[in-house]
Amino acid sequence: MNINKNDTAVVVIDPQNDVLREKGVSWNLVGKNVKLTNFTKLMKTSALLLVLPISILVNFSLRASADSTAGIVLSTKCQGGYNINIWRNYTSGELLYRATSPNGNLSLGKGTSKATEGVRVYKFRSGIYEYWVWDGTLDNPQSGTLEVYKNKRILMKQACRKS
Repeated sequence: MNINKNDTAVVVIDPQNDVLREKGVSWNLVGKNVKLTNFTKLMKTSALLLVLPISILVNFSLRASADSTAGIVLSTKCQGGYNINIWRNYTSGELLYRATSPNGNLSLGKGTSKATEGVRVYKFRSGIYEYWVWDGTLDNPQSGTLEVYKNKRILMKQACRKS
């Protein structure tokens, strides 16, 4: 049997540690036979076989953990192209307001929630502006309202539906 030192890698499970190493090359003793192992190639192959499944697992688990810091409480689509999502942080319980609209995006925190008139209202503040999101109406629990106040005066009111 001819062994090419550059192309050969023999993996031997050896509980007695019968391994000789000479100039970066490992010689594994198997019974009465001595076989050459290209140590560098063996290490690269072993590292690849170890890293590949780990990188796949990490890739899938990162997405899940990134999305799991808050849970959606309410998602609505309102007239005028306003899409409102209200989230609750799992750890702190803080209410978060995320809105997209033709006028741009808005993110607010530190919201409050109160059940009033049989309907829940979420309130958020940004300077002189207040954003109220009504979760349903007395007539229809699938509808709602977005109200924007400036200096405690109503600036805008849009009908919404849960999405």
